[in-house]
Amino acid sequence: MQSFAYVALEPSGKKKTGFLDAADKEAAIAQLSTQGAYVLEIKPQAATDTPRNTKKASRQDVALFTRRMADLAAAGLPLDRVLQVVAEQSESGQLIEISEKALEDVRTGLPISAALAKNPKVFPLQYTETLRAGEASGQFPEVATRLADLQETEVARRSQVSSALIYPAILLTAAVGVVLFLILFVVPRMIGIFKDLGNDLPFSTKILLSSADFMTKNGLLILGVTFGLVVVLKGYFSTEAGAIARDRFLLGAPIIGKVVGKAVVSRYARILGTLLFGGVPILEALRLSGMASGNRLFQVTSDQVANEVREGKRIHQAMRDSGSFPPVLHHMVAIGEETGDLPAVLNRVATSLDFEVEIGLRNLVAKIEPLILVLMGAFVGFVVLSIALPIFQAQNLVK
Repeated sequence: MQSFAYVALEPSGKKKTGFLDAADKEAAIAQLSTQGAYVLEIKPQAATDTPRNTKKASRQDVALFTRRMADLAAAGLPLDRVLQVVAEQSESGQLIEISEKALEDVRTGLPISAALAKNPKVFPLQYTETLRAGEASGQFPEVATRLADLQETEVARRSQVSSALIYPAILLTAAVGVVLFLILFVVPRMIGIFKDLGNDLPFSTKILLSSADFMTKNGLLILGVTFGLVVVLKGYFSTEAGAIARDRFLLGAPIIGKVVGKAVVSRYARILGTLLFGGVPILEALRLSGMASGNRLFQVTSDQVANEVREGKRIHQAMRDSGSFPPVLHHMVAIGEETGDLPAVLNRVATSLDFEVEIGLRNLVAKIEPLILVLMGAFVGFVVLSIALPIFQAQNLVK
């Protein structure tokens, strides 16, 4: 006996999906026919003892899922068939499971956007709302393609940031490791040598020995305080006030503030353009773009812009009056409102800001790397000098 998955039409005309066991495919079709059902699709199921892929869906998996969905829909495949093919091609067990459940929902008449919306952690609200607008406007393939472009841009941006920060992170880790090694292992071994000199030690040596002694005796306390501080900050940042304070600091921080601000505005503009292209109403698009911007302070500002637009103000005027948007954005939005092509204008603004963010990241890394090296060299030099000075003093005393 073999298990088969089927899609069939009942005598009433309603679609029916399910599983049955039969000797072969022909026997399964015959079994369904005796029940008065007309078989639309039937295929053997994989053995149940085959271990299922349990990989969670990453951003890259979701981007690939969206691209495949857009390409298949553009090729003219029905949406239930699109989900079936995407499920078969996915490398993520989580996406396979979601696609299979969504396939069942779509075959019972549920829109694909509503079926995917049941998994908000994988498909956020702005994602499914864009698809819903595309379904309503009859432009699902075009909207899905625009959404795939957005997902791929997001993945590329994150990869770019990660690649840019790898080397500075390695340098910083090495610097911290060297500092801890010197303070916790090297300096304590030198304490006995300096005891005979008493209070004649140089000031820098006294500071170094005191620091090493404190860290050696209170290591667990320091770790506990550090861990507690991290927990407290994490809890605070999870609150509305904490998130706004954190994001305000990031936007106003020296050196990195401008890069972060441009990255947030770029993401906001690209998502807003995608939502408007899909047919999402402007007020809802502004709200969803703020939620997806990744910055809580910017989200509050976007909600304020939406409120002012609701009261009759033009979008570019509301953005300009908020003071949180760069001039290039509200000037270009004004042009988009006049020409009636706001989605395309927003996409061009996002592309321009992406270039500025890339340049900013390069400059940032170029400044961080030598700074870490200089600080590490200065500390190592301080330790070496603090150890060498007493030794030179002792040699002079002996002479």
